[in-house]
Amino acid sequence: MKTCIYLIIMEIILFITPIFPQKVYSSQFSSQADVKVFVTDYESQADLKVFKVKYQSEAKGNEGLWFFVEYQSQADKKIYFVEYESQADLKIYFVEYKSQAGWRNKKKIHLMY
Repeated sequence: MKTCIYLIIMEIILFITPIFPQKVYSSQFSSQADVKVFVTDYESQADLKVFKVKYQSEAKGNEGLWFFVEYQSQADKKIYFVEYESQADLKIYFVEYKSQAGWRNKKKIHLMY
């Protein structure tokens, strides 16, 4: 009986847990941004390896699969690209293949929720 109740509760939690798509808007001003981002030269320097997907439907979860939207109102996160690493909340590296995307520094994962 307890097992059945436990399974039902787990199904409800999984069903209502939101999926965090990564629809991103690149703002022109740092004051408009939720996260300030610096693009690193090397993968090893990044907190997150990002792959730019072609379709919005591919940008599921907080896994570094980003879809750049045209309008701020469409975005889940607004980012601003900074010039210097010291100004950044998050360091990213753009990867060539979708399978390479993902977090290198899980301590920063909260920034993209």
